[in-house]
Amino acid sequence: MAEQSAGPSPFAADPGARWARLIAVPEARWAGIAVALFLAGLVAQFSGGPSWLWWALYLACYLAGGWEPGLAGLRALREKTLDVDLLMVVAALGAAAIGQVLDGALLIVIFATSGALEALATARTEDSVRGLLDLAPDTTTRLDPDGGERTVALVDLEVGDVVLARPGERIPADGKVISGASEVNQAAITGEPLPADKTAGDAVLAGTLNGTGALRIRVARRAGESVVARIAGLVEQASRTKARTQLFIEKVEQHYSLGMVIATLAIFALPLLWGTGVRESLLRAMTFMIVASPCAVVLATMPPLLAVIANAGRHGVLVKSAVALERLGSTTRVAFDKTGTLTRGVPELTGLHVLPAAGTSADALLRVAAAAEYPSEHPLASAMRAAARARGLELPTAENFQAHPGRGISARVEGRLVEIGAPHALLPEGSPTARAAVDAVRQRGDTAVIMLCDRHPVAVLAITDPIRPEATPTIAALTRLTGVAPVLLTGDNHTTASHIARQAGITDIRAGLLPEDKVSAVRELETGQHRVTVVGDGINDAPALAAAHTGIAMGRAGSDLTLHTADAIIIRDDLTTIPTLITLARRARRVVTANLVIAAAFITGLVLWDLFGTLPLPLGVAGHEGSTILVGLNGLRLLRDTAWRRASNPA
Repeated sequence: MAEQSAGPSPFAADPGARWARLIAVPEARWAGIAVALFLAGLVAQFSGGPSWLWWALYLACYLAGGWEPGLAGLRALREKTLDVDLLMVVAALGAAAIGQVLDGALLIVIFATSGALEALATARTEDSVRGLLDLAPDTTTRLDPDGGERTVALVDLEVGDVVLARPGERIPADGKVISGASEVNQAAITGEPLPADKTAGDAVLAGTLNGTGALRIRVARRAGESVVARIAGLVEQASRTKARTQLFIEKVEQHYSLGMVIATLAIFALPLLWGTGVRESLLRAMTFMIVASPCAVVLATMPPLLAVIANAGRHGVLVKSAVALERLGSTTRVAFDKTGTLTRGVPELTGLHVLPAAGTSADALLRVAAAAEYPSEHPLASAMRAAARARGLELPTAENFQAHPGRGISARVEGRLVEIGAPHALLPEGSPTARAAVDAVRQRGDTAVIMLCDRHPVAVLAITDPIRPEATPTIAALTRLTGVAPVLLTGDNHTTASHIARQAGITDIRAGLLPEDKVSAVRELETGQHRVTVVGDGINDAPALAAAHTGIAMGRAGSDLTLHTADAIIIRDDLTTIPTLITLARRARRVVTANLVIAAAFITGLVLWDLFGTLPLPLGVAGHEGSTILVGLNGLRLLRDTAWRRASNPA
């Protein structure tokens, strides 16, 4: 789990701001104009409007949505490559030339919308990477050798400088504590759910959040070499080196485009050499271009994928593109982060072990502990207060509350001195029973907290980050789906990771990982011919999501960078949607394959008829449009709720 980064969440942002960001992308503006003109043309045409009006609207749609791919295609021609976008523009113009202006406008809208979605996703990811370094402050307090303080820019820090991190500030640089004590929230970097106690000699990381104590830190790395900076670099590197995945049809676009252009020119030119009239040759060539144009092929591919994307959106999953969905369908192994992904990311009190010296009940001790912790903002305090509320306990008033950074808290409750905190700091020597209880709690993977009353140990509290109830069935479903159990990648310690993994049914555990270690683990898995989907929520997961074949982010607690880097987002944090989505993505691929066979059969039949017979243009258009409608309707079957239900309960 990671705390939110500085930038606004895409789900919490003001709607006006989201529209402003959308309009700022040129491809999105032109695609929106093209769609509006196309819809206006449809209304004008089918409401009986004058032909000049809907022709004008469709041609304006051509211009708005087609000028950019057309220009890009011409530039590609200059570099001696043929772009399928240019072919689409030419086919659209050819359709208009023989009166089928609606068909051409539909092609233009499909390609313009697809390009806009890709450009928008790219822009948002780049913005998130630029905003990542906002985790670290711009300035910090540097301590001079003579004891003076000076505010300096973070980039001016040198290795060996001593800086001061005051309570509530972010740690300015990677380094080592030389004096002071505090608890530091490292969730953004390591994924640990609870703040870590830091005292002299302990290492700290830039961008982590200091707690209630002041720390003097000796800088170990310059700003550009910190862990936060390396995370940003890893995301950018993974985005650059990860090959751009294309839809299946795009993989053959060069050969198809070139072949269609050559064939069209040949069908027009060769009959002229044999004495055929120009009009007849042009009509045959235009008929060939229409029946051979890949309209049905495009609709064979896009509707099934877009239908699944829309269906998933209704069930709380945002898939960013058709390419991302196609990659999800080829997943062969899944890797999970722990904190905030398999677990809730919110600590809970799971046990209170009463020691023999207490002489009272567990509820009585919990009542006192929650009262003592009431003024504290620490996550452990929240867990105790929540447990007391759940049991309906009335809390007395605490007096003389004090927070002791790196140790715990103390307060007077009903006349008794109550101390709660870390066992290593509070547990007195010669307490074998208490130490045994602490060890037992830790062996189960929980965090142990000691409670003292008037300096005597009275209880050991067990705090844990509970596993999500749907995690275990999700792991089982993914194991059946992929044929191999998922893997756990976490920055937390091995004991805690093993405890959660056992509950979830995971045996492959990689613990204590920094962000670059997670990237290495993903690449190691993919060298074994696996196509890995990584599921995570924190900033420390973003590089792994970028490097993986596919990345899925948890939407509610996910950091901005993770949400923008991921290919899909589980908006409601329901893990059971992951196997359902992968199953539905696989079904979409099968529908795409069937559609391509249907489209190819129609195209081949119509082309052969045109080449070796006399295919009437109206019949050619009817056959072409019929195949387009057929594959489109076949793909839209995946839009129904029944498709999602069947995928969530496969036979």
